[in-house]
Amino acid sequence: MARIPIISKEQVSKETQEIFAEIESAFGMIPNLFKTYSHFPPLLKANWNKVKAVMMQGSLSRKTKEAIALLVSKDNSCTYCVAAHTTALRAIGTPEEEIKMIEGEIEKSTFTEKERGLIAFVRKANKDPNRIADKEFEKLKHAGATDSEIVEALGVMELFTAFNKFLDSLNVKIDF
Repeated sequence: MARIPIISKEQVSKETQEIFAEIESAFGMIPNLFKTYSHFPPLLKANWNKVKAVMMQGSLSRKTKEAIALLVSKDNSCTYCVAAHTTALRAIGTPEEEIKMIEGEIEKSTFTEKERGLIAFVRKANKDPNRIADKEFEKLKHAGATDSEIVEALGVMELFTAFNKFLDSLNVKIDF
């Protein structure tokens, strides 16, 4: 059971309703994540702006970003985000067979060597950032990852690590 109640569109300020309208336009719904953030509108606004910057801009494909979000969330045991990003992968046309590969045998997926390298790098950064060796970073650069792409991939990890902790601490109900 959720530890904080979900706030409906009708219960929030006009400014928050405007943010909700943007979110609903992007996702076709207002996820409980954002409804919960609306208890503190400045954080809702900041996190929505970060989602737009990290997930909707940049040079990495949406599929790569959704895979990062899914796997970081899986590594952090966040069932809400695992459900959300499995749904997002389906919504962008990723076949079920490939979603299973992403979760278990990513080396068999259609990702490029660079994309697989970025995904592996951010998973290690999520689990144990102080144990990333220089040679691992060099291998990633050799696969073609730019500094910008590395920062972008780490930004996805950073965003979802925070969401994972927030959602799990408040036991937010899955709505996907």
